[in-house]
Amino acid sequence: VADAIHFLSDRNKHPFIKVNCSALSEFLLESELFGHVKGAFTGAGEDRTGWFETASGGTLFLDEIGNLSFTMQSKLLAAIQNRVIYKVGSKAPIPFDIRLICATNKDLEEMISRNLFREDLYYRINTIVIEVPPLRERDEDIILLAEHFLKEYEARYEKQKMRFNGKTLEKLMRYNWPGNVRELQHTVEK
Repeated sequence: VADAIHFLSDRNKHPFIKVNCSALSEFLLESELFGHVKGAFTGAGEDRTGWFETASGGTLFLDEIGNLSFTMQSKLLAAIQNRVIYKVGSKAPIPFDIRLICATNKDLEEMISRNLFREDLYYRINTIVIEVPPLRERDEDIILLAEHFLKEYEARYEKQKMRFNGKTLEKLMRYNWPGNVRELQHTVEK
């Protein structure tokens, strides 16, 4: 969905940066999102541009935003509200112009009620909501997606004329897909 929004928009000639928020530690995520200056921390041997700055003019997709720490949520909120970032170790403001898309499989409203997600950040990112039902509720998409991924992996692994047989298609349709589209994609790749 995020890909479609970006590539069908007037920002499609600009960068589309995808970030899995749960794949990085809090400190590394801050450095990746906002960048850092040389000497800001051990190992920062040179200035680095962050994803907000890199995506300027385009789209920044923050996947698994429900996994952000409260501290990182505060930093993200400040950046979004002010449309300015500060590289780690710098006091120089850097303005940015991005479309921000966020995704999560968590119930953010429930997290707010348990003080696990900032309510002000929720309202800042909750401009337009696109609810994508789980794959198990979209049977008609299973085969289409599986065939799409098969073509993708055919090209990547230089295979030719790979096809699903009838039994495989039946199994794909019967399975519950608790991991949704990612699980289907990895299953097809395997």
